Amino acid sequence: MELGYLIIFWYGILHAFGPDHLTAITDFSIGKSMKKTMLITLAFAFGHGMTLFIFAKILEVYHLPENVTDYGDVISSTVIVSMGVYLLYMVYADKIHLNKHKHEGKEHIHIYFGKEHVHDDTKIASTSAWTMGALMGMGGVRGMLVTLGMLHGETVDFSMVLAFVAGVSVVFVSFGGVILYINKEFLTSKTNVRRVFATAGLISVAVGTDMLLA
Repeated sequence: MELGYLIIFWYGILHAFGPDHLTAITDFSIGKSMKKTMLITLAFAFGHGMTLFIFAKILEVYHLPENVTDYGDVISSTVIVSMGVYLLYMVYADKIHLNKHKHEGKEHIHIYFGKEHVHDDTKIASTSAWTMGALMGMGGVRGMLVTLGMLHGETVDFSMVLAFVAGVSVVFVSFGGVILYINKEFLTSKTNVRRVFATAGLISVAVGTDMLLA
């Protein structure tokens, strides 16, 4: 069974490299601090894994027609497109702001949305990432956990989900490090912030639309 967990862990790593997942992580993590970025990536991974677990358990008992389960892919794609449209709207409506100030002689840059600058929005961001991860977990990978569970003569259990989440998290956290570098090196002016968010929005719309048309 240990080999089975290793296979699922490796599948999680490969699965996380999907453009839809990396796009979602980018959308949530741009402009965030190290703490927020790490919490967001882990929340997304666990939300994704929990949905897989729930649907895998359901599909062990009930056989759903393919045309029904295909809606999971539609939901996942729609989430990506919606996130992209939201980012583009925020850029167009000039609702993304940058605030520079000093704490103990050291300059800090904060990026926030809307009219008010909220310092501690970590809980909101993490909850949103968990929710999006859960929604995207409906698409494309429902058969993976069920198949691996059957190969080893075992039902799908929560330890399998943890192995999958661990694999996904390796990639998500590593990619989060790339986003942290972008945050630090490029998001130093409002012009750059608008450009980066607009680019992320366009990529999200393109990736999501491609998934819908596939």
